[in-house]
Amino acid sequence: MKSVYFISDLHLGANYLANPRGNELRVVRFLESITPDARELYLLGDVLDYWYEYKSVVPRGYVRFLGQLARMADAGVKITWLTGNHDVWLFDYLSDEIGLTVLKRHTQMEIGGKQFFLSHGDDVGYQKPSYRFMRFCFYNRVCQWLYAGIHPRITSAVATGWSTQNRMNRKADKVSDEMKKSARHLLDFARDYSGGHPEVDYFMFGHLHLAQDTPLDDRRRVIFLGDWISQFTYAVFDGEKLSLERYAE
Repeated sequence: MKSVYFISDLHLGANYLANPRGNELRVVRFLESITPDARELYLLGDVLDYWYEYKSVVPRGYVRFLGQLARMADAGVKITWLTGNHDVWLFDYLSDEIGLTVLKRHTQMEIGGKQFFLSHGDDVGYQKPSYRFMRFCFYNRVCQWLYAGIHPRITSAVATGWSTQNRMNRKADKVSDEMKKSARHLLDFARDYSGGHPEVDYFMFGHLHLAQDTPLDDRRRVIFLGDWISQFTYAVFDGEKLSLERYAE
């Protein structure tokens, strides 16, 4: 059996990356390297640092990355993209043009005879009320319609500026503490969910930029996928073994 791959938090196009084009090319080289062996590819959110897809207009950029996804789809690789909080406004453009599947929320599915629970990581477990409200606005059809009425020159500048400021102004020790706390919340969620869904073998999360493989018990595991800003990590399932790996050129 060919392998199934999982990646998240690429944040392609982010202004705070030292070499945005270099990061995109690294991702493309990785995807090229796995294409002959890949049966499925799961993108678990925040693949793009910002994206708003209008009815007849899409943002510029990401040409090499999207082209590689198209080549993989044409080669028979099934691609599923679960949106995160940065690429939440992905609608039907890539589904129509590339043939990938876009999911807007967590899902449980069978992959290679195992049960997987997949989530970006921001729609399950405990979240601050302020974050829940922000997420509600992001997904609300009326809010999306109102946002689309603002000129992209303004919305793009605000969104990318907000993302950059949020990333650059966060202190490393505070980020580490928040990440560990959020990871505990997701582990608690996985334990609680397992109580009602004992069939789940693997829980897969992004969002935290934490690369970690944690056992829940002697069968179930929780995988935090890391990121492609500094860690370049991914998970691969070959039908028997699931492992968290690091891409090194």
